[in-house]
Amino acid sequence: MKEFELKYGCNPNQKPAKIFMEDGSDLPIEILCGRPGYINFLDAFNSWQLVKEIKEALGMPAATSFKHVSPTSAAVGTPMSDALKKACFVDDIEGLDDSPLALAYARARGTDRMSSFGDFIALSDICDTDTARLIKREVSDGVIAPGYTDEALELLKQKKKGAYNIIQIDPSYRPAPIEHKQVYGITFEQGRNELDINGDLLSNIVTVNKEIPESALIDMKIALITLKYTQSNSVCYVKDGQAIGIGAGQDRKSTRLN
Repeated sequence: MKEFELKYGCNPNQKPAKIFMEDGSDLPIEILCGRPGYINFLDAFNSWQLVKEIKEALGMPAATSFKHVSPTSAAVGTPMSDALKKACFVDDIEGLDDSPLALAYARARGTDRMSSFGDFIALSDICDTDTARLIKREVSDGVIAPGYTDEALELLKQKKKGAYNIIQIDPSYRPAPIEHKQVYGITFEQGRNELDINGDLLSNIVTVNKEIPESALIDMKIALITLKYTQSNSVCYVKDGQAIGIGAGQDRKSTRLN
């Protein structure tokens, strides 16, 4: 598919609208169901980058819940206590513990259910049946993932009377190192934010105590990657592999990752 025509842009009066590859190549996506809009795609492509980076950094399944082009939370698929399941409203889901990907989305969605209402979902791994069952019962605009099992796809296609936005992205796709954006007819150019959130980045420990538990390193990496996809100078709190708070910071002189 070379291009995809959108119903309209950010607002109904902004026509024509479409997505396409500037070099004329095929889009790295397949739309399996629905008709995603301009904002849907902004959420989809930004959220996909986030979970892809977390998976690459930690080797763990990851999920994020996006709303208004910002993450409401992001998480990896670690076990949930009974109390956390209840707090995230997933204590009634059978088989949840069998799917790390479903656990990741349960954590991400459950962090702030009000902000996540009508979210766009990104999954780092192929969507399985357990994850699809969880998504199916939530109010959501769409999902992007590198693939879907047959049963998961059928479940998701039942949402919104068959109009739920389901996007499959090629996980091997790599964008050009230079990106462009137009504002008021003026083109901005910059290098992509390819900061590698790895062990070397966190090796300069300036405190007296030089010992950082592995669990804390995981949380720090999730926080730093999540902050790359917020829209302002932000702070992110992570506990046990789950971003539990993302908000705008006040010190405009601090270093920004986004």
